Amino acid sequence: MSNFDQSFESTRLAMLAQQHPEIVKVKGKIVFNAEEDEDRLSGTSWKLEEDIFDKINESGFKLHIIELLDNFIQYRGQHNELPKKEGVIHFGDGMLDIEWLPNGSIKL
Repeated sequence: MSNFDQSFESTRLAMLAQQHPEIVKVKGKIVFNAEEDEDRLSGTSWKLEEDIFDKINESGFKLHIIELLDNFIQYRGQHNELPKKEGVIHFGDGMLDIEWLPNGSIKL
C-alpha cells in the first residue's frame, strides 16, 4: 500500500495562493510536462488573461510554482502515483488547482 498523501498537492497550492493573492486572482493556466525518462519537470507553457508576467517574475511566484511542480512530479514518481508526467495548473479567483493528464496529452 502506498503512503501517497492525497492532500499533498492541494495543501501546497493553497499555501502558494495565499502568498500571492494578486497573481492568482487573474485567470490563467500553466501547462507542464516532465522528462520522459526521469521524474523531473522539463517544460511549462503559460496562458494568462492579463499581462502580469513582470509581476509573476518579480514576486517569486514563477520560481515557487516551478519548484512545486518539480516536487509534485518527484513525489508522484516515488509513490508510483499515476498520472505523473503531464498536467495543468489552473488559477483565478484566488485559487490554484492541479489537473493531471495521461502521458502524451500535452505537446509544449
